[in-house]
Amino acid sequence: MEDILRPIYQERASQTNTLGIVIMEKRDKKSPITDTFDTILLIIVKESENPVFIKHYTYEDKKAAMHIVTEERLREWLLLGSNRKVVDWLLNGRAVFDRNEFIDQLRQELKDFPFYGRKIKMGIEYAKLIRRYMDGKSFFESKHFLDAYNHVVHSLHHLARLAVIENGFHPEVTVWNQVRQIEPEIYKLYEELVNSEETIEKRLELLFLASEFLIHSRIEVGSGHLVSIMEEKESWSFQELHLHDELSYYSVDLAVMIEFLLEKGVVRTQPVETKGKGIYHRHYYV
Repeated sequence: MEDILRPIYQERASQTNTLGIVIMEKRDKKSPITDTFDTILLIIVKESENPVFIKHYTYEDKKAAMHIVTEERLREWLLLGSNRKVVDWLLNGRAVFDRNEFIDQLRQELKDFPFYGRKIKMGIEYAKLIRRYMDGKSFFESKHFLDAYNHVVHSLHHLARLAVIENGFHPEVTVWNQVRQIEPEIYKLYEELVNSEETIEKRLELLFLASEFLIHSRIEVGSGHLVSIMEEKESWSFQELHLHDELSYYSVDLAVMIEFLLEKGVVRTQPVETKGKGIYHRHYYV
């Protein structure tokens, strides 16, 4: 298939806007890495009107997908972990074009996984974990057990990803395979949730108890990024936090995380007077 795609990627390689090109071949029939395609052609460009442009090709009984992605969008994916397959393509694909060693340097960054990048990712995962856990608990207490189950499964995924990042690795598509080796305790929780013969109510009850301990034991790690930013000022309004470049990645989970940290005494509130009698702005500090 590469021979067929060569004229396509050679044309792209000749453009000064192109930073690197990686080819990822399908490993086996069951692998989800290439989205069922035989070949993925990942082309990274400096800038483009569309941050992501995708084209599909077919040749005889084979199919390929070309993904043209701007460097900015690619780095956003890597930071947020919102497109995990790209990490696999970059690390395990074959670079067929590499302007000024761009791909080599990117791979080195991924392998080194600098602590600062880990800190942001851990904060984002922790915020998502808290959101799912709290929503799940609320559904459980209202006896909506299937909805609670759905949120608990997602919360465990975020806990698993947090554990992998904490240990200095990028969460892969097969994250549970990583967790089994890195944090067997979390893997066992997940197994008990999906395989136990107990009633769904009993399974959830036991899991909430275990999850609570694991979430609380990771407060320092999970809130480290948010706390380090909040230490830059004496106090913050929620809008100031929400508009901060790095905290904007937390999105709708930021408010829930702050409330959780208030409950745990990590964050505190400060009333600030308004023009209205007896009404105060609620500011936050650490």
